[in-house]
Amino acid sequence: MHIVEFTGGTLRFLDHLPAHAPSTGFVWVYIDRDSLDAETAQLQKAAQHLGGSPILDVHMADLDNALHPSGYDYTSIYDLIIFRRLATESEVRAELKDSPQRDQAELRTFSRVRSRAVSFVVFDRLLVSVHPEGCYAADTFIKRFLGDVVQAEGLSATARSRLPTSPSDLMLRMTNVMVDSYLELRKQLNAELDAWQEHLLAPGSRGADWHAFMTARNALHTLEDMSEGQRDAMQEWLDTMREQPQAGMQQADRDSLLARARDVTEHIQRVVLHVRRMEQGAETAIQIHFSILGNRTNEIMRVLTALTAVFLPLNFITGFFGMNFEYLPLIHSDKSMWVVLTIMLLTLVMILLVFWRKRYLERTGR
Repeated sequence: MHIVEFTGGTLRFLDHLPAHAPSTGFVWVYIDRDSLDAETAQLQKAAQHLGGSPILDVHMADLDNALHPSGYDYTSIYDLIIFRRLATESEVRAELKDSPQRDQAELRTFSRVRSRAVSFVVFDRLLVSVHPEGCYAADTFIKRFLGDVVQAEGLSATARSRLPTSPSDLMLRMTNVMVDSYLELRKQLNAELDAWQEHLLAPGSRGADWHAFMTARNALHTLEDMSEGQRDAMQEWLDTMREQPQAGMQQADRDSLLARARDVTEHIQRVVLHVRRMEQGAETAIQIHFSILGNRTNEIMRVLTALTAVFLPLNFITGFFGMNFEYLPLIHSDKSMWVVLTIMLLTLVMILLVFWRKRYLERTGR
């Protein structure tokens, strides 16, 4: 458990919980999910003394659930926000190492859209956050606070930049960092889909890796579902803040908090809209690909039909004079071969002229 006290423009990293919440600041308690069971008693003590109410058992179960989707819930004392962030490369490698061999290929495919639950319990003067072990969302701010302060007397430190003014402010800053990772992933997926579509629509392309396409499509669906859950959770929290503002919060701080919340929501919405555009682009590329294949098939059938139409009367002529009868026109003439050959050539020329006039023999552009 990590304990940070923010008060009066300063911060302190504490070894134990303070006796009471600061009157002009708040306390941040950061816990790894793996150690949550062992820290439950101390956490409930902090929630009671610093927040004013223990955390409900059902919410404690949500904090301990690593598979919980993004969501929002509240009581009269605190808000519960669960936000799913992208898994880091080290977390994915650890999951691949522990998974059965038959599942590793599928996990590699979805590695970049796998996520981890980060939970926040927001009181008026206390923020409790539960993270996966080594979570960058918390480590980023801890390192920033350690590296962006000027040490003063004792454990206090004065920051060179603006510190969070409330538990909600710090929660929004961490969620914003997590949303930014989705914006970066959006660029990577877009570049890969563009390359895949260029390969699919390249001249002479005979097909595509449809398993890879379906895997990418499922990954986009997963990313869209996660983003929509984040958007809904953040929007519900934002609506609650508008309807029930925190007691004692100044109007300027409230306006700044709402603006930051709207910014986070707008970033999430950008991810959702971009993912949907990528899905539509992939579907359009598939439709164009099959249209090209259909056009190519039509070209082949047009050529075969033209050849069949050209040789059909010639086959009829050769078949007629090849019948096994004793008496046939020209059958006993020494000029019959040249006459029949002339008829066949004239027939061929007439058919080709008809096809040329009707533009059956023109090559259509791609």
